[in-house]
Amino acid sequence: MSGIVESVQAKAQEVAKEDYDRAKALINDAAKSGSYLYPIKGIFYFLSHRSLWKPLLKKLAPIVTLSVGVVTGMFFFTYVPQLALMTFVNGPLAVLTTAVLVLNESSAVISFLSRNFVMQDALLDTFDGTLISRDATNLVSEGRELKSGRDPIQRLGKVLKNPFQRFSPKALIRYVMYLPLNFIPVVGTVAFIVLQGRSRGSTIHDRYFQLKRWSPNQKEQWLSKHTGPYLAFGVLATLLDMIPVASVFFSFTNAVGAALWAADIEHKETEMTDGTAPGLREAAKKAE
Repeated sequence: MSGIVESVQAKAQEVAKEDYDRAKALINDAAKSGSYLYPIKGIFYFLSHRSLWKPLLKKLAPIVTLSVGVVTGMFFFTYVPQLALMTFVNGPLAVLTTAVLVLNESSAVISFLSRNFVMQDALLDTFDGTLISRDATNLVSEGRELKSGRDPIQRLGKVLKNPFQRFSPKALIRYVMYLPLNFIPVVGTVAFIVLQGRSRGSTIHDRYFQLKRWSPNQKEQWLSKHTGPYLAFGVLATLLDMIPVASVFFSFTNAVGAALWAADIEHKETEMTDGTAPGLREAAKKAE
Protein backbone atom coordinates (compact mmCIF):
# COMPACT_ATOMS: atom_id res chain seq x y z
CA MET A 1 0.00 0.00 0.00
CA SER A 2 2.81 2.39 0.94
CA GLY A 3 4.43 1.67 -2.43
CA ILE A 4 1.28 2.80 -4.24
CA VAL A 5 1.11 6.00 -2.19
CA GLU A 6 4.75 6.77 -2.89
CA SER A 7 4.21 6.12 -6.59
CA VAL A 8 1.21 8.49 -6.69
CA GLN A 9 3.16 11.13 -4.78
CA ALA A 10 6.11 10.83 -7.15
CA LYS A 11 3.81 11.11 -10.17
CA ALA A 12 2.10 14.14 -8.67
CA GLN A 13 5.46 15.80 -8.05
CA GLU A 14 6.49 15.04 -11.63
CA VAL A 15 3.30 16.57 -13.04
CA ALA A 16 3.64 19.60 -10.76
CA LYS A 17 7.23 20.10 -11.89
CA GLU A 18 6.22 19.85 -15.56
CA ASP A 19 3.44 22.42 -15.07
CA TYR A 20 5.80 24.69 -13.15
CA ASP A 21 8.45 24.48 -15.87
CA ARG A 22 5.85 25.14 -18.55
CA ALA A 23 4.48 28.17 -16.67
CA LYS A 24 8.02 29.45 -16.08
CA ALA A 25 8.82 29.16 -19.79
CA LEU A 26 5.63 31.05 -20.71
CA ILE A 27 6.45 33.83 -18.24
CA ASN A 28 10.01 34.08 -19.53
CA ASP A 29 8.82 34.27 -23.14
CA ALA A 30 6.27 36.93 -22.23
CA ALA A 31 8.82 39.00 -20.30
CA LYS A 32 11.38 38.71 -23.08
CA SER A 33 8.92 39.84 -25.76
CA GLY A 34 7.60 42.81 -23.78
CA SER A 35 4.13 42.06 -25.15
CA TYR A 36 2.49 42.95 -21.83
CA LEU A 37 3.54 46.57 -22.38
CA TYR A 38 1.66 47.03 -25.65
CA PRO A 39 -1.84 47.54 -24.14
CA ILE A 40 -0.31 50.38 -22.09
CA LYS A 41 1.60 51.72 -25.09
CA GLY A 42 -1.67 51.66 -26.99
CA ILE A 43 -3.27 54.03 -24.47
CA PHE A 44 -0.51 56.63 -24.72
CA TYR A 45 -0.18 56.31 -28.49
CA PHE A 46 -3.92 56.68 -28.97
CA LEU A 47 -4.09 59.76 -26.72
CA SER A 48 -1.13 61.40 -28.45
CA HIS A 49 -2.38 60.82 -32.03
CA ARG A 50 -5.62 62.72 -32.49
CA SER A 51 -6.17 61.34 -35.99
CA LEU A 52 -6.78 57.90 -34.46
CA TRP A 53 -9.70 59.30 -32.44
CA LYS A 54 -11.90 59.67 -35.52
CA PRO A 55 -13.26 56.08 -35.69
CA LEU A 56 -14.18 56.19 -31.99
CA LEU A 57 -15.78 59.64 -32.18
CA LYS A 58 -17.94 58.57 -35.14
CA LYS A 59 -19.35 55.70 -33.08
CA LEU A 60 -19.59 57.54 -29.76
CA ALA A 61 -23.33 58.33 -29.88
CA PRO A 62 -24.55 54.77 -30.60
CA ILE A 63 -22.03 53.36 -28.09
CA VAL A 64 -23.27 55.67 -25.32
CA THR A 65 -26.89 54.82 -26.11
CA LEU A 66 -26.10 51.09 -26.06
CA SER A 67 -24.14 51.40 -22.81
CA VAL A 68 -26.89 53.26 -20.96
CA GLY A 69 -29.49 50.76 -22.12
CA VAL A 70 -27.44 47.71 -21.14
CA VAL A 71 -26.39 49.01 -17.70
CA THR A 72 -29.95 50.08 -16.87
CA GLY A 73 -31.37 46.75 -17.98
CA MET A 74 -28.74 44.71 -16.14
CA PHE A 75 -29.32 46.51 -12.84
CA PHE A 76 -33.10 46.29 -13.21
CA PHE A 77 -33.23 42.58 -14.02
CA THR A 78 -30.13 41.01 -12.41
CA TYR A 79 -29.04 43.08 -9.40
CA VAL A 80 -31.54 41.78 -6.82
CA PRO A 81 -31.20 38.05 -7.70
CA GLN A 82 -27.40 38.28 -7.60
CA LEU A 83 -27.50 40.32 -4.39
CA ALA A 84 -29.40 37.48 -2.70
CA LEU A 85 -26.69 35.04 -3.72
CA MET A 86 -23.75 37.31 -2.93
CA THR A 87 -25.13 38.01 0.57
CA PHE A 88 -24.26 34.45 1.56
CA VAL A 89 -20.69 34.93 0.30
CA ASN A 90 -19.81 38.53 1.20
CA GLY A 91 -22.29 39.46 3.93
CA PRO A 92 -22.82 43.23 4.35
CA LEU A 93 -20.36 43.95 1.53
CA ALA A 94 -22.68 42.22 -0.92
CA VAL A 95 -24.38 45.52 -1.79
CA LEU A 96 -21.08 46.86 -3.15
CA THR A 97 -19.65 43.64 -4.58
CA THR A 98 -22.90 42.88 -6.41
CA ALA A 99 -22.87 46.34 -7.97
CA VAL A 100 -19.30 45.78 -9.16
CA LEU A 101 -20.26 42.34 -10.51
CA VAL A 102 -23.22 43.75 -12.44
CA LEU A 103 -21.03 46.52 -13.86
CA ASN A 104 -18.49 43.92 -15.00
CA GLU A 105 -21.24 41.82 -16.56
CA SER A 106 -22.61 44.94 -18.25
CA SER A 107 -19.16 45.76 -19.61
CA ALA A 108 -18.92 42.26 -21.09
CA VAL A 109 -22.34 42.56 -22.75
CA ILE A 110 -21.59 46.07 -24.03
CA SER A 111 -18.22 44.96 -25.36
CA PHE A 112 -19.75 41.93 -27.11
CA LEU A 113 -22.64 43.84 -28.68
CA SER A 114 -20.59 46.86 -29.68
CA ARG A 115 -17.79 44.80 -31.24
CA ASN A 116 -20.21 42.70 -33.24
CA PHE A 117 -22.76 45.31 -34.27
CA VAL A 118 -21.33 48.81 -33.73
CA MET A 119 -17.55 49.03 -33.62
CA GLN A 120 -16.19 46.41 -36.02
CA ASP A 121 -15.43 48.80 -38.86
CA ALA A 122 -14.14 51.43 -36.45
CA LEU A 123 -11.75 48.98 -34.76
CA LEU A 124 -10.54 47.82 -38.17
CA ASP A 125 -9.87 51.42 -39.22
CA THR A 126 -8.06 52.06 -35.94
CA PHE A 127 -5.81 49.01 -36.40
CA ASP A 128 -5.02 49.78 -40.04
CA GLY A 129 -4.56 53.49 -39.34
CA THR A 130 -2.07 52.71 -36.58
CA LEU A 131 -0.08 50.46 -38.92
CA ILE A 132 0.06 53.28 -41.50
CA SER A 133 1.24 55.73 -38.84
CA ARG A 134 4.05 53.26 -38.07
CA ASP A 135 5.20 53.07 -41.72
CA ALA A 136 3.60 49.70 -42.44
CA THR A 137 1.75 51.04 -45.49
CA ASN A 138 2.76 48.17 -47.75
CA LEU A 139 1.31 45.70 -45.28
CA VAL A 140 -2.03 47.52 -45.04
CA SER A 141 -2.26 47.74 -48.84
CA GLU A 142 -2.58 43.93 -48.86
CA GLY A 143 -6.07 44.28 -47.37
CA ARG A 144 -7.54 47.60 -48.48
CA GLU A 145 -7.25 50.43 -50.95
CA LEU A 146 -5.21 53.42 -49.80
CA LYS A 147 -5.51 57.09 -50.68
CA SER A 148 -2.82 59.73 -50.78
CA GLY A 149 -2.30 62.11 -47.88
CA ARG A 150 -0.68 62.36 -44.46
CA ASP A 151 -3.59 61.59 -42.14
CA PRO A 152 -3.50 57.79 -41.58
CA ILE A 153 -7.27 57.48 -41.11
CA GLN A 154 -8.13 59.62 -44.14
CA ARG A 155 -5.85 57.46 -46.25
CA LEU A 156 -7.99 54.39 -45.59
CA GLY A 157 -10.06 53.37 -48.60
CA LYS A 158 -12.27 50.42 -49.48
CA VAL A 159 -11.69 47.27 -47.43
CA LEU A 160 -10.63 44.38 -49.65
CA LYS A 161 -10.42 41.83 -46.85
CA ASN A 162 -12.32 41.89 -43.57
CA PRO A 163 -11.03 39.60 -40.81
CA PHE A 164 -14.03 39.93 -38.55
CA GLN A 165 -16.87 37.44 -38.37
CA ARG A 166 -20.33 38.88 -37.96
CA PHE A 167 -21.93 37.77 -34.71
CA SER A 168 -19.69 35.14 -33.17
CA PRO A 169 -21.23 34.39 -29.75
CA LYS A 170 -18.44 32.06 -28.61
CA ALA A 171 -16.65 34.78 -26.66
CA LEU A 172 -19.80 35.72 -24.73
CA ILE A 173 -20.68 32.07 -24.06
CA ARG A 174 -17.15 31.43 -22.83
CA TYR A 175 -17.32 34.53 -20.62
CA VAL A 176 -20.61 33.40 -19.02
CA MET A 177 -19.27 29.86 -18.54
CA TYR A 178 -16.18 31.08 -16.71
CA LEU A 179 -17.89 33.89 -14.79
CA PRO A 180 -18.76 31.71 -11.74
CA LEU A 181 -15.02 31.34 -11.12
CA ASN A 182 -15.17 34.85 -9.65
CA PHE A 183 -17.11 33.46 -6.69
CA ILE A 184 -13.89 31.69 -5.62
CA PRO A 185 -11.80 34.32 -3.79
CA VAL A 186 -8.49 35.31 -5.43
CA VAL A 187 -7.70 31.99 -7.16
CA GLY A 188 -10.98 31.92 -9.06
CA THR A 189 -10.64 35.52 -10.23
CA VAL A 190 -7.07 34.94 -11.39
CA ALA A 191 -8.12 31.80 -13.27
CA PHE A 192 -10.99 33.72 -14.90
CA ILE A 193 -8.68 36.51 -16.09
CA VAL A 194 -6.07 34.06 -17.42
CA LEU A 195 -8.66 32.02 -19.32
CA GLN A 196 -10.17 35.15 -20.84
CA GLY A 197 -6.69 36.48 -21.60
CA ARG A 198 -5.71 33.30 -23.42
CA SER A 199 -8.81 33.52 -25.60
CA ARG A 200 -8.37 37.24 -26.22
CA GLY A 201 -4.67 36.98 -26.99
CA SER A 202 -5.22 34.38 -29.70
CA THR A 203 -7.38 36.80 -31.72
CA ILE A 204 -5.71 40.21 -31.38
CA HIS A 205 -3.57 39.72 -34.51
CA ASP A 206 -6.22 38.18 -36.77
CA ARG A 207 -6.05 41.24 -39.02
CA TYR A 208 -2.25 41.16 -39.06
CA PHE A 209 -2.19 37.49 -40.05
CA GLN A 210 -4.72 38.18 -42.77
CA LEU A 211 -2.69 41.06 -44.20
CA LYS A 212 0.32 38.75 -44.37
CA ARG A 213 -1.76 36.12 -46.20
CA TRP A 214 -0.97 33.41 -43.71
CA SER A 215 -2.76 30.11 -43.91
CA PRO A 216 -4.57 28.78 -40.80
CA ASN A 217 -1.66 26.38 -40.29
CA GLN A 218 0.92 29.19 -40.36
CA LYS A 219 -1.17 31.18 -37.89
CA GLU A 220 -1.46 28.24 -35.50
CA GLN A 221 2.28 27.56 -35.69
CA TRP A 222 3.09 31.18 -34.89
CA LEU A 223 0.64 31.35 -31.97
CA SER A 224 1.86 28.02 -30.62
CA LYS A 225 5.45 29.20 -30.76
CA HIS A 226 4.63 32.48 -28.99
CA THR A 227 1.97 31.39 -26.51
CA GLY A 228 3.50 33.33 -23.60
CA PRO A 229 3.61 36.75 -25.32
CA TYR A 230 0.05 36.47 -26.62
CA LEU A 231 -1.22 35.28 -23.24
CA ALA A 232 0.46 38.25 -21.54
CA PHE A 233 -1.06 40.73 -23.99
CA GLY A 234 -4.46 39.08 -23.63
CA VAL A 235 -4.38 39.21 -19.82
CA LEU A 236 -3.52 42.92 -19.79
CA ALA A 237 -6.16 43.66 -22.43
CA THR A 238 -8.74 41.67 -20.46
CA LEU A 239 -7.97 43.58 -17.27
CA LEU A 240 -8.47 46.87 -19.09
CA ASP A 241 -11.70 45.61 -20.67
CA MET A 242 -13.04 44.70 -17.22
CA ILE A 243 -12.90 48.32 -16.05
CA PRO A 244 -16.56 49.40 -15.89
CA VAL A 245 -17.72 52.16 -18.28
CA ALA A 246 -14.24 52.55 -19.85
CA SER A 247 -14.22 49.15 -21.57
CA VAL A 248 -15.21 50.58 -24.97
CA PHE A 249 -12.39 53.13 -24.84
CA PHE A 250 -9.92 50.39 -24.00
CA SER A 251 -11.19 48.29 -26.91
CA PHE A 252 -9.78 50.99 -29.18
CA THR A 253 -6.52 51.44 -27.26
CA ASN A 254 -6.03 47.65 -27.25
CA ALA A 255 -6.47 47.68 -31.03
CA VAL A 256 -3.81 50.38 -31.21
CA GLY A 257 -1.52 48.37 -28.94
CA ALA A 258 -1.99 45.24 -31.05
CA ALA A 259 -1.15 47.23 -34.20
CA LEU A 260 1.96 48.73 -32.57
CA TRP A 261 3.10 45.24 -31.65
CA ALA A 262 2.42 44.00 -35.19
CA ALA A 263 4.42 46.91 -36.63
CA ASP A 264 7.35 46.13 -34.33
CA ILE A 265 7.25 42.45 -35.32
CA GLU A 266 7.15 43.46 -38.97
CA HIS A 267 10.13 45.79 -38.49
CA LYS A 268 11.91 43.20 -36.33
CA GLU A 269 11.97 45.53 -33.32
CA THR A 270 10.98 42.89 -30.77
CA GLU A 271 12.64 39.75 -29.42
CA MET A 272 10.29 37.65 -31.60
CA THR A 273 12.71 37.72 -34.51
CA ASP A 274 13.06 34.02 -35.29
CA GLY A 275 10.73 33.36 -38.20
CA THR A 276 9.27 36.85 -38.09
CA ALA A 277 6.62 38.25 -40.33
CA PRO A 278 8.52 39.45 -43.41
CA GLY A 279 10.12 36.07 -44.08
CA LEU A 280 6.95 34.16 -43.43
CA ARG A 281 4.98 36.52 -45.66
CA GLU A 282 7.33 35.80 -48.51
CA ALA A 283 6.88 32.07 -47.91
CA ALA A 284 3.11 32.53 -47.94
CA LYS A 285 3.25 34.36 -51.26
CA LYS A 286 5.39 31.64 -52.82
CA ALA A 287 2.92 29.02 -51.67
CA GLU A 288 0.03 30.76 -53.46
